[in-house]
Amino acid sequence: MSAADPTGSDWSQREIDLIVADYFAMLGMELRGETFVKAHRNAALQELTGRSHGSIEFKHQNISAVLLRLGLPWIAGYKPMANYQKALMDGIERLLDARHEALAIGVEPAAPGLAYEPALFFEPPPVLAAAEPAEPAALKRLVRKFDPAGRDARNRALGERGEERVFFSEHARLAAAGRADLARRVRWVAREDGDGAGYDILSFSAAGDERLLEVKTTTGHQTTPFYLTENERLLSVERPDEFRLVRLYDFARFPKAFRLAPPLEESVMLRPASYRATFGG
Repeated sequence: MSAADPTGSDWSQREIDLIVADYFAMLGMELRGETFVKAHRNAALQELTGRSHGSIEFKHQNISAVLLRLGLPWIAGYKPMANYQKALMDGIERLLDARHEALAIGVEPAAPGLAYEPALFFEPPPVLAAAEPAEPAALKRLVRKFDPAGRDARNRALGERGEERVFFSEHARLAAAGRADLARRVRWVAREDGDGAGYDILSFSAAGDERLLEVKTTTGHQTTPFYLTENERLLSVERPDEFRLVRLYDFARFPKAFRLAPPLEESVMLRPASYRATFGG
């Protein structure tokens, strides 16, 4: 599929590279809280490419749609428009290959020391879809290459910041419920004891029941996929009353959250992602 312009000819590779680079520059500024005028940047692209204002806006929305599938934040105001042109996906791939830092855009390491943060608002989880939507093979290949679930799982800074956010949220929630005694007992298990427990935060209900919170964080959208370890899955089966999976998303801006309770298979589709190889036994 060509990178067709709704108003005329196909976009050249040079034009695509220009608009993709400009999009990521604007996205970086937006996430850093820097101001810029979209109309001015659009006008500059018009000068460089000869394309119309509307054509450039449409292409920005196409880029947003690809970033949505890659589990990356997109520019507010450029609502994803799923018109997946292979030439545009190739342009995004060239930029991500050349600038690996773009895959971690909006994620900064946690600041030294701990600071108070208010309780999170937990929204209802997304509804489990009956089937995955049909998508172009080129898009599926791009998503496999830049696997958003694997990228988030490897990003220790992102994971630690998400766990920290939930840790403080639990403190604030219990304190607001008049259970300062329980708030003092909340533990950041993954930091204090290391990975392996099958959960990250030990917390409590207002009634004093234990809650084992496994935190999964992404800068992407609500339905960005994530990895669940076998240890985490087994804990959800063994202790369904206590286990909760906390999903944080849109973390580069204002973190949003929802919770999943066991059985997890009622909320997400679980598929084997790796195999354990042994030499017998």
